[in-house]
Amino acid sequence: MWALRDWVAIESDSSNIQKRPELHRMMEMVAQKLRLMGGTVELVDIGEQELPDGQTITLPKVVTAQFGSDPSKHTVCVYGHVDVQPAKLEDGWATDPYNLTDISGNLYGRGTSDNKAPVLAWIHAVKAYQALSMVLPVNVKFLIEGMEETGSNGLDAMILAQRDTFLSDVDYIIISDCGWLSRRPALTYGTRGNCYFFAEVEGPKQDLHSGVYGGAVIEPMTDLIGILDTLISPSGRILIPGIQEAVAPLSDEEWKMYQDIEFDVNHFKNKTGVNHLMYNNKVDLLAHRWRYPTVSIHGITGAFSDPGTKTVIPAKVTAKFSIRQVPDMDPATVKKQVTHYLHSVFAKRKSPNKLKVTMVIGAKPWLADTQHPLYEAGKAAIKRVFNMEPDLIREGGTIPIARTFQDVTGKSIIMMPIGGFDDGMHSQNEKMSRYNYIEGTKLFIAYLNEVAQITKTSG
Repeated sequence: MWALRDWVAIESDSSNIQKRPELHRMMEMVAQKLRLMGGTVELVDIGEQELPDGQTITLPKVVTAQFGSDPSKHTVCVYGHVDVQPAKLEDGWATDPYNLTDISGNLYGRGTSDNKAPVLAWIHAVKAYQALSMVLPVNVKFLIEGMEETGSNGLDAMILAQRDTFLSDVDYIIISDCGWLSRRPALTYGTRGNCYFFAEVEGPKQDLHSGVYGGAVIEPMTDLIGILDTLISPSGRILIPGIQEAVAPLSDEEWKMYQDIEFDVNHFKNKTGVNHLMYNNKVDLLAHRWRYPTVSIHGITGAFSDPGTKTVIPAKVTAKFSIRQVPDMDPATVKKQVTHYLHSVFAKRKSPNKLKVTMVIGAKPWLADTQHPLYEAGKAAIKRVFNMEPDLIREGGTIPIARTFQDVTGKSIIMMPIGGFDDGMHSQNEKMSRYNYIEGTKLFIAYLNEVAQITKTSG
């Protein structure tokens, strides 16, 4: 656990530029660990990040490493990240988020489950073969980044640049940046994409006093709330024309897969802290978390949000909302649909204010074939380590790198999580259980062995 303790102690928060030296130190630590194991290691420069004020700051280097180069063996590339979400003790953590704390078999600390422990588990899997003087059954490459939590700046270009070099001999790509759905181990075969929008309504040249101007001006906030209310119905149906129509239909086979998954609706409801969900049966609930789009309204900037009262009419307000993407939606099309729809709704209000709609993220969904030999190998490894069949699940969130790897390299990808369903990724008191960390390492060891059994013509 010492390695995990050392890694968690580094505040590698990619969203805070003040912490950028810590992030650089984190990448160096990863590279050094892999070097000491005898890997061929590089720290790849991926350029600079432009800040909102126009200044630039160096992006953390991406660590690549290679163990084995036997052309008669399969080559796998393990992707992971070692940057984390922000965390402060005063945010509601029971322990110091950057001091790994073992409580009742759970290892608490920011980045434990997302994604430092899984990355270390893969490194330890390679190390286990070395410690036993066993030859690795496959060649193993690592690609570890430090900007995943803020959109993987610079990584797409780096993957494109390395397609014919570092990635050229890779057969399969493995991602372990997700979690189980229940206590049953899982293999993940799909993620939703995401289109993130800003909708800005601008009116008067400056903020106004509501006592002096209220009733005389058409307020930007009223316009903004009005158009936001037209995005989604109370029952969850997206009202933007063309969105629902683009969704791939739910097949009988997929319905049956959802039916077989271990998932407790009441536990999910209680854990979420709500007394009513959109759907009460397992299949509908999972389908709407994984394979249907949804609109989420995240916040409004420019509005008064401090404690107390302030009788202000904000001059300019910007809503932030996103639409989760699923097959067969296309972000470029969704951008046009949303922009056109909001402008047409706004026009009906006959407001003198100005509306500007911008899409700032357009990440595509990703879907794999669960019958692929890569997934058959995953099922066999889980059966060997846990003595049970895995759940085959999808993620409601977005892991854009999966789609990038697929589009750029054309290689087959598997997501093999070891994080628990209750790990609290991105939340307070994030943890990784000792059980998942240790058994997950065994799973990775077994998986490398299973992948070696795939015939060279497959995939």
